[in-house]
Amino acid sequence: MVSEPQDEQVYTAPLSGTRAQALQRLQIGVFGLGAMVLLVGLANIVIDRAEQTEAGTVPEAASTVAPSKTPEASDPLADAGVAPEVVQPAPTVQPEPSPPIVLDALPAQGD
Repeated sequence: MVSEPQDEQVYTAPLSGTRAQALQRLQIGVFGLGAMVLLVGLANIVIDRAEQTEAGTVPEAASTVAPSKTPEASDPLADAGVAPEVVQPAPTVQPEPSPPIVLDALPAQGD
């Protein structure tokens, strides 16, 4: 008896996995895209709000208090009467020293 050669059947597993796994990957991908859209939208709102606030502020706000000519150092303990007041001496101005005299710059004396 002559037997006919039988084709060997090769069983391959699908690369995408089962239907449930494919659906889970699809859900995760859609959720990730939605999260990115929300984050970009939120960043856009924050940037727009910051630009509106910056445009509405006064560039150089003027001081509401007149500056004093001499800064007064206050001692909270002396103001409360706990410690005696300490009088600060006035700063003294140091005169600038005169430039040094260089002896080599004098003319040479002849014989």
